Amino acid sequence: MTEEREPTAAAAGPGAPANDFDGAPADMGDDGTVSTDQRLQQIEAELNETKDQLLRALAETENVRRRMQRERDDTQKYAVAGFAKDLLSAADNLRRAIEALSEAEVTDPLTRSMLDGVAATERELLGAFERHGLRRIDPKGERFDHNLHQAIFEAERPDAAPGTVVEVLQPGYVLHDRLLRPAMVGVAKAGSNPGRGTGDGA
Repeated sequence: MTEEREPTAAAAGPGAPANDFDGAPADMGDDGTVSTDQRLQQIEAELNETKDQLLRALAETENVRRRMQRERDDTQKYAVAGFAKDLLSAADNLRRAIEALSEAEVTDPLTRSMLDGVAATERELLGAFERHGLRRIDPKGERFDHNLHQAIFEAERPDAAPGTVVEVLQPGYVLHDRLLRPAMVGVAKAGSNPGRGTGDGA
């Protein structure tokens, strides 16, 4: 006598689900569609984050490049600062030699020729300074500027407005836009002016 058996999952045909006979796999349907959308959103967020990081990295790289370029330009621009500073005393001595004798005192042709040679040497040195961005500051008659000048003394000068440079003890120098040495100056201060403040009774 032959026994009848219940159909098994294998008998139902290949690929059939083991415990579900409605023909739809458990991981498909609405749940599968939502999972795909979430995955796309996640990928989009990761792409945006990666793009933001890339842009930040590019901006930082550009900033570093510009900073290095500025530093390189400054190094080239001010490379002669130390050498120029050593030459300032030579320029000072040439000026002192020229000012030691006035033109009225020079009568000897040999002395005149020597003085002219010193003046020509000074002009050539100052020309070399200017070609390399070094400029002399000789501010007599100008307003005192604490960024460029160093006040050594103040004096009452009725013919000069207070705060005006009335004497230059030592000229200053500027290398491009950087102060190399301030000018040492005397400055007029406010004081009594003879003839002022007195009435003549008229």
